Amino acid sequence: MAGDYFVDAVGNISKVDFSTSKTADTVSVFETTIRYLGGMLSAYELSNGAYPALLEKATQLADKMAHAWVGENDIPYGHLDFATNAPTLDTSNIAEAGTLTLEWATLSKHTKNDKYRLLAEKAARRIATQPAPLPGLPAQGIDPKTGTPVGGYVTWGGGSDSYFEYLIKYARLNSDADPLYTDTWRVAVDSSIKTLLKAISSQTSTIGNHVYLADYDSDKKIRHVSSHLACFHGGNWLFGGQLLNNQTIINIGLQLVDACWNTYASTATGIGPEAFAFVSDDGGYTGSKDPITDEQEWFNLEHGFYITAADYILRPEVLESNFYAWRITGNTKYLTNAESAIKAFDRYLSVNGAYSGIWDVNNRDSERIDDMESFWFAEVLKYLYLTFDDPTHISLDEYVFNTEAHPFKLPSPKARYGSNGTPTSNNGPFRVTQGDTPEVSPIPGLPSIKNIVQGVLDLVTGQAALLQ
Repeated sequence: MAGDYFVDAVGNISKVDFSTSKTADTVSVFETTIRYLGGMLSAYELSNGAYPALLEKATQLADKMAHAWVGENDIPYGHLDFATNAPTLDTSNIAEAGTLTLEWATLSKHTKNDKYRLLAEKAARRIATQPAPLPGLPAQGIDPKTGTPVGGYVTWGGGSDSYFEYLIKYARLNSDADPLYTDTWRVAVDSSIKTLLKAISSQTSTIGNHVYLADYDSDKKIRHVSSHLACFHGGNWLFGGQLLNNQTIINIGLQLVDACWNTYASTATGIGPEAFAFVSDDGGYTGSKDPITDEQEWFNLEHGFYITAADYILRPEVLESNFYAWRITGNTKYLTNAESAIKAFDRYLSVNGAYSGIWDVNNRDSERIDDMESFWFAEVLKYLYLTFDDPTHISLDEYVFNTEAHPFKLPSPKARYGSNGTPTSNNGPFRVTQGDTPEVSPIPGLPSIKNIVQGVLDLVTGQAALLQ
């Protein structure tokens, strides 16, 4: 039966004409790459190349998206009109521009046409070699026209997240990749440990010694905020720490996994919120004009964090990192976590044969969000399934997941990754440049992630203002 569904799906895909558009909507290069291109290429590999239509359609789609690179620009524009091949001339972010290497290089491998790999690589390389606010940690915004940073906000959360994720994953996927990818990831992690890694304060919470990665804003201030999106970092550090045989990175990765799971274990529904904040021994500044409420202060005392956006829109990152922790350690507590999540999802999200988001994870009677995202199937359910599956099935030694959880086949591992050198900037010291940044995976009707997490941009006056 499952095989019939797959064959039917391939048949439907083969009829899609990606070269034309029948709507006025623009296409996200990032989202289309990780979902459509990644999905078709992964299916092509998992079916051992038995369905060439998957590769043909992936190629047709990539040829269309290649118009996002204008002239000699290293950075693609984020959105494209498929009817005219004209990009939307706007700023982008490092996640949109730097999360293309796995898919586009895999397409080059199977088509024997290197142009796809080279396009994706030049974008990632430009980001990695730009001046950065902190070593290895580039500003979130970037201007495709000039290739220069926009603002000075640093985060492992939305708008930056999968750029970091792909640095180390691409090094593992492509044995011929420049050591720059591994070296840049290693420096980013080292810089994060030195500057962004914080522990919750024992003076304001009774929960224990959880750690988190804070943000760093354009005013060079630490912002004690995080998000569900950022919670991929634990799994990514486990992946990279194991690849580099670095136990320190692995240990911190496990601590980050536990802290993110705590956001699930602490709510009334057992499901984690979209965004949250912390208080550490060196403060609890978040960039918000609103002071912490009495309710948030009490919640923080009990749980070691407090909720700043209570909705859950079927995101995968906490369970993604939990999956990596289980596969790498074999500790059954991660199975218990996954089981708890399944029960919570079934109790609070199940509706009419489907699953919906909810507006308030700390309210057992929360109103629902009338939306079911594709990443619920591609990521949440897949990571849960694989958590309980035989670990040799889709082994982490044989496959790497793209940021939408589509697995790509890996080459044999190298004896060593990276050069242990420190990447250097091509363009001198970092300077904050004024500008706006795009929404992070915008979903109609939901609060803007920019407003929740990303903080501020520097204005001409030098003063900080909340993003609108």
